[in-house]
Amino acid sequence: MNHVWIHVKLILVVAIWGVGWPAGRVIALEVAPFAASWIRYIVAVLFFLFYLRLSTQWIFPTRDEWKRVAWIGFFSTCLYQAFFMVGMKYTAAGDASLMITFNPFFTALLAIVFLKEAMHWRLGLGITLGIAGVGVLFWYSPNVDIPFYDRALGDLLIAGAAFAWACNTIQMKKAMTEPAKDSGRCLSPLQLTVWSSVAGLFMLTPVMVVETWMVGIPEPSFNGWMAMIFLAIFSTVIAYVWFADGILTIGAGKSALYVYLVPIFGILSGYLLLDEKLGASLVLAFVLIVGGVMLAQSKQPFPKQSS
Repeated sequence: MNHVWIHVKLILVVAIWGVGWPAGRVIALEVAPFAASWIRYIVAVLFFLFYLRLSTQWIFPTRDEWKRVAWIGFFSTCLYQAFFMVGMKYTAAGDASLMITFNPFFTALLAIVFLKEAMHWRLGLGITLGIAGVGVLFWYSPNVDIPFYDRALGDLLIAGAAFAWACNTIQMKKAMTEPAKDSGRCLSPLQLTVWSSVAGLFMLTPVMVVETWMVGIPEPSFNGWMAMIFLAIFSTVIAYVWFADGILTIGAGKSALYVYLVPIFGILSGYLLLDEKLGASLVLAFVLIVGGVMLAQSKQPFPKQSS
């Protein structure tokens, strides 16, 4: 019964991240991708800065730390959001929530190249199982009301989002373990997230301006605004802070186990909120992909994934 509230918060976190997939689908069908990401991060950054200022972790990055933070912001805020928002325009929320679980595979492969971590048989077998699950998802998804080629394109774009987040994870891990040249300490996960969100927002702004000039000022519906506020405040700020609390209290490995529940909430919320289809193929794809991820991570888990 120790840390009961932490476990409750972690369940709420994965539920929030799961609901984030149909929220992303609603936004993607109404708002251009960079405008949607920009609005989301304007709100999120304001809340992040407010929270960081009230905490004991308020530190302004040094010049070399800003270079690292800029790379993290590019991958997590710009590239990830571009793939996420465009991908959600074409595929179902349930399918996308399964595809994003490829993030740990990409992270493990990048860690072998950039962090000199060892290759092991669990990773190879896990990737094989994951690819089999993707094959089931591509060919036997119950969401046949979405044309196959649209759904395949959307799924591939979500895989691109998973790769972008894996690049972000590698950058974050290096920044948390190796101090910058002009600093004697490493930034915490919260500090890196807040300042990389600020940097990413600055990168998004000129792209959003050009996009808006080309397609016009976005006019989301009430549901679209609610979805953007949900993603900004709940999926980005609250869920991350609670997940970070879990890592600090019960450890990264135990907290990471909860992430495997995200596709379940993504599939169910897509069914309940967007009338998406359920089917045995989704269950089989979930077992293959998530089982492969758990096997691949059985030695070196990589926590943290959101929508």
